[in-house]
Parts: sequence; structure tokens; C-alpha cells
Amino acid sequence: MIKTLVVAAHPSMEKSTVHKRWLEELRKHPQKYTVHDLYKTYPTEKIDVEKERQLIEAHENLVLQFPIQWFNSPSLLKKWMDEVFDYGWAYGSNGGDKLKDRKVALAVSAGIRVSDYSENGRYGHTLEQILIPFKTTFFYCQADYRSIHAFYGEEKEPGGTEKENLKPMKNELERNTENYLLFLDKLHS
Repeated sequence: MIKTLVVAAHPSMEKSTVHKRWLEELRKHPQKYTVHDLYKTYPTEKIDVEKERQLIEAHENLVLQFPIQWFNSPSLLKKWMDEVFDYGWAYGSNGGDKLKDRKVALAVSAGIRVSDYSENGRYGHTLEQILIPFKTTFFYCQADYRSIHAFYGEEKEPGGTEKENLKPMKNELERNTENYLLFLDKLHS
């Protein structure tokens, strides 16, 4: 059975709407997905590198799930990648092939509108462009990078109440969660 490891890195998972919902849905399918919450596993940020590598090696696919923070990932995910994806394991001439041909993808939440993540938008770059360092890392490790799944937020409308702004987001989140599962299923093909 092909199984996907979802490494979730949200520093405030209990306060998250999007990531918490995604993980709730993934946990309904333990035969397909292993959810690994980095902040819960490593509250002191001392990473057990060998354990992490064994976990990755035990799965066919790898998905990194995180909120966009300062146009990057949360710091613990960056630290995790620095320590786990090192020479001799993830890349290099001394057996560094553990990510080779492994299907990998990103699942991210961006707290702003999709239109802001465009070449003509507020930030002048698409989300795909902002995430190029991840794509390049996986390319360097000879992994089979499969793109991103994203949930774009909607900043509150001026004068809108919290309740008025949450209802459309909740409906969109449910559709997005269904699409996330479809996205993950496509990793198997």
C-alpha cells in the first residue's frame, strides 16, 4: 500500500482553521496518510534526525504542509529540512539518494487573496514563484516534485463582521479540503 507522509508545521495548530481542518480530514484515512505534526512532536525544537529519516523512508510520498509566514515556511520546518535533508542522505555521492524519485509536494495556506499573489498583485509574484526554493531543493535531491495545493485567505472586508466574513470562508474551506484529498490522491499516479 502506498502511503503519504504529511509533515505538518504550524506553530499554532490549535488556533489554525485551515490546517486543523485539513488534518482532521487526513486523520480519517490512516490507511492512506500518516500525519506528523512537527511542533507537537518537537516542542523544544530538538529534532531526532534518524527517526525523521526512518519515517520518510517508510512512506512512498512526502507532503510538507504549512502556513506561509514571511513568504516562507515556519522556522521549525526550515530547521527540520536543514537537519534531515543533509549530505549523504538526501543528496551527495555517499548514498545520498533517499529522496530520489520520491513524490513530494507542498500544501500551504496563504492568509491573503490569490489576486495579491500574482505578477500584477500586491506582492509582484505568484505563490509558485515564492515557493521556488522548495522546488529547487527537491530538484537538487532528485525527488519527483509535484507542485502545491494552496488555500488562499480572504482578508476581511472593511466594515464586515467576523461572522459575515467566516461563512464564505467555511464553505470555501470545505471545497478546498475535498480538493486537497484529490491532490494527494494524484500523487499515487
